Amino acid sequence: MDAERKEMILKIEDISKKFGKTTVLRGISMEVKKGEIMGVVGASGCGKSTLLGVIAGMLAPDGGKIMMNGKVISEECNVLAPEKRHMNMVSQNFETCSHKTVYENIVSGLKKSWFGKTEDGELVPEVIKLLHLTGLEKKYPSELSAGQRQRTVLAAALVTKPEILLLDEPLCSLDIGLRVEMRTQMAMLFRRLGITVFYVTQDPAEAFFMADRVVIMNKGRIEQIDTPQNCFMNPKTEMAAALLGIGNRVPGYARVDGGEMIDIGGGVCRTLGRDGIHENDRVTVRFRAENAVWTGAVRRENSFPVAVEGSFFEGDHYRVMAKMGMGETVSFLSREYLEKGTEGYISVDGGRVYVYRARTAA
Repeated sequence: MDAERKEMILKIEDISKKFGKTTVLRGISMEVKKGEIMGVVGASGCGKSTLLGVIAGMLAPDGGKIMMNGKVISEECNVLAPEKRHMNMVSQNFETCSHKTVYENIVSGLKKSWFGKTEDGELVPEVIKLLHLTGLEKKYPSELSAGQRQRTVLAAALVTKPEILLLDEPLCSLDIGLRVEMRTQMAMLFRRLGITVFYVTQDPAEAFFMADRVVIMNKGRIEQIDTPQNCFMNPKTEMAAALLGIGNRVPGYARVDGGEMIDIGGGVCRTLGRDGIHENDRVTVRFRAENAVWTGAVRRENSFPVAVEGSFFEGDHYRVMAKMGMGETVSFLSREYLEKGTEGYISVDGGRVYVYRARTAA
């Protein structure tokens, strides 16, 4: 989607939220275009669900404001009711009406106050098919699995064609095969309908797949907002890198300004570099397991000595855990099984090595 040509639908300005003495959201700001799919990713407790609650109008912010289509819908003392926001939200604690059938649950959403075009109910059969609810229309929630109940709630949210759809881990209760199929179909449907979506997940791969832009959250703050490609290729903070699963973490020292050459673990590592790093600064280097190659006794550029601690089968490769010379445990992928105690070198792709200033204790 060409977001540059789209009109802005939502503007979030410096939103903060506390529960008691605990600050859950800290200065959240972003602008969202119509039809844009925003993937919100982060660990449990980072504020993802609270952010959706504030956007939906279920929670009042303690500071900042939210504007939708140029009108203020949330401020500290001025919160537009959820039912007047042209939004739908599907939370993790999804609920169905126990006395209504699947079909009745789905079409009940057409009674929303903003919904005025009865012909748009024609979307109901398509959504029922998309969400694998065909044949279940006359069943009651008590006769459904948790996944089927969740899909029923999602269908009710979709058939109204809300301007903004807020999804809090909507596929988390599905098995892996159906989950992959569903996210594909959902992504295509959202784009066809032109619905603006906030899609919350703890799975970076799911956020990358679904979203036009990804919001990476940590402890109530935004670490990065960018396209999935840019987040993957250039995580701007070490916490963003960690949340995206770049698990190998090694300390070192910058040899030159910019951090393009780092002393670590018995060798010199070439990196992508980063502004603000100076010669002799303490730094942290991160890299993905798939960007490190076992070279055995051959020492190549960007190579470091390791001792194998274990090899674990993952299908078409082994994930090998090994210790570097300074004692850090790292992982890399190998086509061959490596015995515990085997010593040799791993070579890391310098174009996929990320360097950050070392975090200091608070």
